[in-house]
Amino acid sequence: MGGAVAAAALLLGPAALPAAAADRPAGSDGFTIQDPRITESSGLAASRAHPGVYWTHNDSDDGAYLYAIDGRTGKTVATLTLTGIGSPRDVEAISIGPDGDLYVGDIGDNLGGTWDHVWIYRLPEPKELRDQTVRATQYVVQYADGPRNAEAMMVHPKTGRVYLIEKDENGGGLYEGPDPLNSSATNTFKRIADIDLWATDAAFSPDGKQLSVRGYFGGIAYSWNDGKPERQGQLSVPLQPQGESLTYTVDGKTLLYGSEGKGSSVEPEDVEGAADDDGGGSGSHASGGGASSGSGGSDDGGFSGKAGPSAPPWSSSP
Repeated sequence: MGGAVAAAALLLGPAALPAAAADRPAGSDGFTIQDPRITESSGLAASRAHPGVYWTHNDSDDGAYLYAIDGRTGKTVATLTLTGIGSPRDVEAISIGPDGDLYVGDIGDNLGGTWDHVWIYRLPEPKELRDQTVRATQYVVQYADGPRNAEAMMVHPKTGRVYLIEKDENGGGLYEGPDPLNSSATNTFKRIADIDLWATDAAFSPDGKQLSVRGYFGGIAYSWNDGKPERQGQLSVPLQPQGESLTYTVDGKTLLYGSEGKGSSVEPEDVEGAADDDGGGSGSHASGGGASSGSGGSDDGGFSGKAGPSAPPWSSSP
């Protein structure tokens, strides 16, 4: 009997796999970025229009380009050139709003938080994956309490509100933007909470109930709690050369961690409890252990909330 079942599985191929495995989005097992142009992948966002495709971009002033990566092969399937904006200065993050638009965060500050403004670019996600030029809307951003360096930008998947997280070695602020953003005026972001991490990226779960924040050496899971985040515990962040990107898969069951570097790998970590949650990952994805480094006497697995004593020597940004 067992032999007959095995033979049938061989004959049927993928059709014989369990439905749960067959339904997982491409990229859920991770992938390696193949494009030699992508040497500083600093942001990652799972496409809504094209499941199994992931948007990324280079750090700093590479140019106004976005790359669509096939999660099955790691190959670039489309390159977007943005128009309607100025010259990007330090692009650090990408996210997708509930309207399906792509948001690109030109929010880094290589001068250590001295630029008096930064920018966010917004553009419709193309319906067709091909090399093309897309016109974007540019938003001028300032912080209510003075200039900040940031690498994490998130668009809430239900409200469409945009949030930024300050990158600071001792932990930084979570900033909320105006609703909606205004392309003809300066958009002032106000600090609404503290984030106990040297944050390099962050992402909302697809249902908007949780916020995951990563750093170079660790990560923290928060319950979103209607904009009043409550810390849940530490994330199992893989050890990477320069970990600067994070996204959920569209089913909310996997967190994907990316790194800068040529031929960099995007590493998966299961979202704890998401396998039993049909609502898109509202179960806890914090853990008391895992690959995160760090020490301390906290009650969430020993992660102190500080992502290391100093900037890694290979970091090109402060």
